[in-house]
Amino acid sequence: MPEHTEPSGTSSAASGRLAGLFAELEGPLLRYARRLAGDNGTAEDLVQEAFLRLAPRLAQVREPRRWLFTTVHNLALNHHRQATRTAPLETAGAPAGGGPVPVETAPGPDQALARWEEVQRLRRCLDRIEPRQREILRLRFQEDCSYREIAERTGLTVGHVGYLLHHAVKALAAAMSAPE
Repeated sequence: MPEHTEPSGTSSAASGRLAGLFAELEGPLLRYARRLAGDNGTAEDLVQEAFLRLAPRLAQVREPRRWLFTTVHNLALNHHRQATRTAPLETAGAPAGGGPVPVETAPGPDQALARWEEVQRLRRCLDRIEPRQREILRLRFQEDCSYREIAERTGLTVGHVGYLLHHAVKALAAAMSAPE
């Protein structure tokens, strides 16, 4: 007789394991996500998304607790990045249907100058790291390529891309923290 599977494609045993992880880790993950996100609603969304991402790969994940905390952390960073790109316009210019309109936040002249100076410093620091590291950083952060896309473009393995990216970020951070 074939093994019973849940609608999501996970087995009953995997569903039970996932339910056990949820019961054990929901509270700690929510507290962690609240600290990162600053509000309950976003924290709940982050934790739910993390569990949804874990479900199809549960059998492959060796340390689901660590994986979930890392995923919540990364989701919170992504949420924060997205939230800082746009700011709601409260009243003027709101669409006929109502609701806030996202608008780009414009820095003041002092902030713009400081940002320009920081970008120039970053460019000088990028010139100090190895060309291969610089290229990996460019593909990941300027072109927004995934590890897989970087691997395809460079002929490296996905794991090696992760390794090189990790060391490139460390090298850039060291260059940025060093006095000029």
